[in-house]
Amino acid sequence: MQEFEHIQSLWQSHSVEVKISAAEMLEQAKKEVNALRTKSLFNIAGMVISFIAISSLLVFFSFNSWTTTLGIGIIVLAVAISTLLLYREHRLISRNDFTENPGIFLARLHDYQLSRFNLYNKLYWFYAIAISLGFILFFFETLQNLSTWIQAAIILFTVIWMAFCATILRRSFMKKEKERIDLLIEKFERITAQFEEKG
Repeated sequence: MQEFEHIQSLWQSHSVEVKISAAEMLEQAKKEVNALRTKSLFNIAGMVISFIAISSLLVFFSFNSWTTTLGIGIIVLAVAISTLLLYREHRLISRNDFTENPGIFLARLHDYQLSRFNLYNKLYWFYAIAISLGFILFFFETLQNLSTWIQAAIILFTVIWMAFCATILRRSFMKKEKERIDLLIEKFERITAQFEEKG
């Protein structure tokens, strides 16, 4: 057993330096940036579809209570603001060609990282509170036609779902996003350093 532990400690202490050229690293970074841009576009598209779907409730359905209309209006406004913020973030990473000047793109990537941090920490709570308030107002009219047990089940599910999204899901997503952007920033820092050494 001691021999195995000794071999394992030797293996862990032995580090092999892998040299990757700036061009190979740039190619890897290009794939990751394209994936980041695509994901950003899908997020924006999802929010636009949500905006259209929720707005259509106001156009195609008539509600008896003003609270329902106000609730839907608040939800639509929250989705619209969030969509605009996501679009602004998308522009940070899609404004320039990172292959021409990795240094400028690196600065934009730092801005993107800070923007994402603010979005998930500060603006998330605005979104969550606005959506919750909108649903509460929407439910005033909608839940009146249902039995007490169904009303309680819907309200309980909504509270649990919002709490799950605000804690576990948000933290997990933030951690993955931070690791991904940190890795991309590190790659661009190395690429920029290699280009400066050559230049």
